[in-house]
Amino acid sequence: MGNPNAADCQHSCQHVIGVDLGGSAIKLGRFGADGTCLQTLTVPTPQPAYPELVLAAMVDAIAQIDPLGQSGAIGVGTPGPTDAEGRIARVAINLEGWHDIPLADWLESKLNIQTTLANDANCAGLGEFWLGSGRYFRNLILLTLGTGVGGAVILDGKLFTGHHGTAGELGLVTLNMDGPECNSGNRGSLEQYASIQAIRRRTGLEPDELGRRAKARDAEAIAFWQDYGCHLGAGLASLIYVLTPEAVIIGGGISASAEYFFPATLAEVERRVLPSSRTGLQLLSAQLGNKAGIVGAAKLAWQKVLATG
Repeated sequence: MGNPNAADCQHSCQHVIGVDLGGSAIKLGRFGADGTCLQTLTVPTPQPAYPELVLAAMVDAIAQIDPLGQSGAIGVGTPGPTDAEGRIARVAINLEGWHDIPLADWLESKLNIQTTLANDANCAGLGEFWLGSGRYFRNLILLTLGTGVGGAVILDGKLFTGHHGTAGELGLVTLNMDGPECNSGNRGSLEQYASIQAIRRRTGLEPDELGRRAKARDAEAIAFWQDYGCHLGAGLASLIYVLTPEAVIIGGGISASAEYFFPATLAEVERRVLPSSRTGLQLLSAQLGNKAGIVGAAKLAWQKVLATG
């Protein structure tokens, strides 16, 4: 289902809305075409987060953030994969009953505003590309280092999701074929060496505690982060050979300690990757923090507006 006025949208709409749907909160932002954020709003995700309840909460929140109806498109980041067309939330992690939910159709039927969906990590990548660390590049990859390891691939300024809509799972590349089991069914994936859970398993500590200890020049913490950086660099090497990005952007909570592992990460990339495949490559920290999701969802919406205008 589509907005019957979509053909006129490029000429008439002034704003778009970006939505970051999470297990505990729904974040929204209304943006102009130049990336200016005009208003933000955060509302709690209904508990339990059944699809119909979440839809009602989103519709109400959108009415609050755009009472004059000035927005011509909505982008939604969902915590899980979508279909290739950005219409269906296939599975949403930590949300009850989310299996093949036609969320874009539902929102369009309620609001008469064209809507598109993408995985939340993909939206974070788009956000960094538009207004964050990636704004000077056309080809980049983003890794979010958190509870898991998410990813996004931007090629020639466009989000790459593959023919099924599920490409860009950068944290699931194999690092050690005999390594720890992964929820994906893989073994020894990058996620099993670079996520918060991996750090807890190895050290019994939280990443922020290890960061504080490294700042206090604790030798064991510094050695841990150096080893962490080597594993991350080894995982990035495969991605760089395949995609040859201009920049690798690292976000997520663990990136707060980037100063302690970036040198080892970069050294490992330089050791493993031929110069011809990493010419000019930059390793950067993400800039947008928890705003990346709504920024990227808004960029997704603008790209849809321009594509249909």
